[in-house]
Amino acid sequence: MPIDQITNPAAAAAYTKTARALVDKQGMEGGDVSFGDILKSTAQNAVKTMRAGETMAAQAVIGKAELTDVVQAINAADLTLQTVVAVRDKMIAAYQDIMRMPI
Repeated sequence: MPIDQITNPAAAAAYTKTARALVDKQGMEGGDVSFGDILKSTAQNAVKTMRAGETMAAQAVIGKAELTDVVQAINAADLTLQTVVAVRDKMIAAYQDIMRMPI
């Protein structure tokens, strides 16, 4: 694996930013935030966004939602789904790289 993928400052900065947001949101100490906590919070937010899109679409069917609100909610849900799929693909690729490493 190339060294630039291992020491990616942008990835480190994104991780730090997400951890800080989680600390601010949940009132945790800086050292109390684990990678698992970040994944859990992100997954919960993704599910919440997907549910909001479904709810807005259902409201549109019965005529209780504005078209612009429906489009925004559906676009947010679509972007969330694309992001989740991209992360899943990266995780699978990383797992496969690890499994190919010699012991």
